Amino acid sequence: MKYSEYDIVDFLLDEFFIQWIKNPDQNNRHFWEKWIQEHPEKRGLVMQAASLIRSVKYGDDPEITDAMYVEIFENVIKTDSEKQRGSVSDGGNFSFFNLKNMVAVILIGFCATMVYLQMVASNETVISPPTEEVLITRTVPAGKRAIVTLADGSKVFLNAESELIYPKQQSPDQRWVQLKGEAFFEVEKEKRPFKVLTDYSEIAVLGTAFNVKEAHQELSVALVSGKVHVKDREGNQYDLAPLEMLTVDKAGKASKSGFDVLAVTGWKDRILVFQDDDLEQVIKKLEHWYGVDLDFSGEVSATWNYSGTYHNENLENVLKGISLTSGLDYRLEKGKVFLYNRNK
Repeated sequence: MKYSEYDIVDFLLDEFFIQWIKNPDQNNRHFWEKWIQEHPEKRGLVMQAASLIRSVKYGDDPEITDAMYVEIFENVIKTDSEKQRGSVSDGGNFSFFNLKNMVAVILIGFCATMVYLQMVASNETVISPPTEEVLITRTVPAGKRAIVTLADGSKVFLNAESELIYPKQQSPDQRWVQLKGEAFFEVEKEKRPFKVLTDYSEIAVLGTAFNVKEAHQELSVALVSGKVHVKDREGNQYDLAPLEMLTVDKAGKASKSGFDVLAVTGWKDRILVFQDDDLEQVIKKLEHWYGVDLDFSGEVSATWNYSGTYHNENLENVLKGISLTSGLDYRLEKGKVFLYNRNK
């Protein structure tokens, strides 16, 4: 059976999974972190299974005798027999529990016994296992931006058309968020690593400031300060220095370069930057920034481009600025923008 088809009982019985929870090493940690990244819908189930496995703490390892184990097993069989009353399947075999459910009951009974023995042996209060991780989703539509402050004090600036998923309370050993779209991170420095998970990459840091943008299977990570470690969709790994940007295109080709901080991260301070942008780029930025539909008519030369910087300006003021220097004109009708070449 594939891991993607596992339910909680399967995880509880999987030796490789248990090894990762009890004795993590480089190999099992890399596999399970990668697997959870590729199957985010299973994260809650994995956390629930992990919590159950961790709930049994072995201090002086109180022993469970053969007699105790037999008694647990016999109680399970007895309960099942009372329900089934000797019902027989067509093949002549008793149709007790489904085998997997029987093993699960034995396992849970065993865990309960061990917890009880430990409580009696140590005369201490047993802490209940942690509840399932509570996840928060923050979605930002086109034309809007938002700031999210995480439990550790880290700040995430979310750009338009982006989504952030994160646990309400981070675990004691690591911090993580899942991103779709674009965000700028100001991560509080501490011992726990901080990971940004996307559909095609994983960015790991301790404390730093950086921008992440992933859209249409293309990735860019721009580091302003600190250090980041990036794993791409192919498993390739990169370390970035301050003022260095990693770009990975759809084909998986990666390259490093310097970058203009204002052009890449100015959006978080509501600064809209056009930098030798062609017409298609200008239209996309306006639609994304203001959440409008823009229709262009006419033609422009192949060398047409526009540069300009606007700080917290409304849409019409930006359109006026473009119109004054580019040879284009505009009109606004019922929330839609019409841009056209006045000379053609």
